[in-house]
Amino acid sequence: MKKSELIFSALLVPVDFVMMVSAGIGAYFIRVSPWVAQWRPVLFTMNLPFQRYFILLLGVSIFGILVFAVSGLYNITPQKRLFREFLQIVIGISATILAVIIYIFFSRELFESRFIILVAWALAIILVSLGRFLIKKLQRFAVGRYNLGVHYVTVIGEDRLSKKVIKEINRQPDLGYRIVKHFSKIKTDRIENYLLKSFPRIDEVILASPKYERNDILEILDFCEEQRIGFKFVPNLFQTHTSNVELNTFDGVPLLEIKRTPLDGWGKIIKRGVDVVFSFFGLIILLPFIVIIAVIIKIDSQGPIFVRLKRVSQYREFGLYKFRSMVKGAEKIKGDLIKYNERKDGPLFKIKNDPRITGVGRFLRKYRIDELPQLINVLKGEISLVGPRPHQPDEIARYGKHHKKVLLIKPGITGMAQVSGSSDLPFEEEVKLDTYYIEHWSLLKDIYILLKTFIVLFQDKSAC
Repeated sequence: MKKSELIFSALLVPVDFVMMVSAGIGAYFIRVSPWVAQWRPVLFTMNLPFQRYFILLLGVSIFGILVFAVSGLYNITPQKRLFREFLQIVIGISATILAVIIYIFFSRELFESRFIILVAWALAIILVSLGRFLIKKLQRFAVGRYNLGVHYVTVIGEDRLSKKVIKEINRQPDLGYRIVKHFSKIKTDRIENYLLKSFPRIDEVILASPKYERNDILEILDFCEEQRIGFKFVPNLFQTHTSNVELNTFDGVPLLEIKRTPLDGWGKIIKRGVDVVFSFFGLIILLPFIVIIAVIIKIDSQGPIFVRLKRVSQYREFGLYKFRSMVKGAEKIKGDLIKYNERKDGPLFKIKNDPRITGVGRFLRKYRIDELPQLINVLKGEISLVGPRPHQPDEIARYGKHHKKVLLIKPGITGMAQVSGSSDLPFEEEVKLDTYYIEHWSLLKDIYILLKTFIVLFQDKSAC
């Protein structure tokens, strides 16, 4: 870990504290301001003058820092996902405010201004997020411009995945990695000799390809541990399958069970509960908008308003609801267009300027509005809000063995692949992303994907 990374990580603590205090002060003065007081008189200033309020605010802010620490907001990692960090901030501040509310309820002291609590909660989320964003920008600027705290790395690998890793590192210098040497093959003596004599000193070795002999990899790993050099690697197929394990005993004999996904058990219950609540209220809120879209589709072209497309969920066929975005009888014309398919990397069918799409349909697809009726499928339990792309029966017939892992869970309206490149993503990359999601599911990851979907709606035009 570079010293500069420790400094920037440590700097987050006082910045978070100052932002929390600032949020509390801001909420107090907004409440006592004449603009707000004219609507609701201020009654708590006699038993809670600003001086006493400020002391209490300092205590609450210190407690908030402790909550942040427990929630992992001060974990030192080279990269932090923006949306994930924001969600952790919201959860941490919400937990802090909840503790204050519980204390007020049982002690019946302090004050009863719900306005201050609500405004302080909102301001704290905004200011803490802003402070961390500025620290992150400052750190990336220092790394990208002045090489402050960069990691000098050696990359090992010659396949396509290795080239992708190298390209990504070179494309984003502000992430803090600099490739000093690239070895296409593992020649342990040559690599170890280079690591001993390299200047600048190598901080990390990245094994970007999993296609090497186990003994050679272990030898390099042992050498890196001896020389205090970091070691990162791309896992092979078996290693990715051991990401979810559970230890059980059978008559005293330990057994390791490789779980297909964390969605087994309580994970499945939680995910289904979220699906039902969000799809139900989503349909109610969007009902007027759905009616308007239905009228426009009917006026624009002949045919039904909705279509039911054959899809497969966990090896069961069902009808996926969508707003009609193509001309009537589009499926019958598909056979004549197969020769124009632009997706040569797998069983998927895609034409950039599909002649079957109507004028209104092109707009609906551009902003994924045609997928809104899928909330009905979510409510029925046929798909989920988040999951792999819904699969067509004719596509599944051509899937390889490793592709079929995406059928283990329900497909989703959106998913990790959709927010990472959508239909422009190579089929194999899509399968890898969906497989990763299946093996590493969490509720926080679902929330992150849902939030990112709204961003992608206005940036990704690959559905047109």
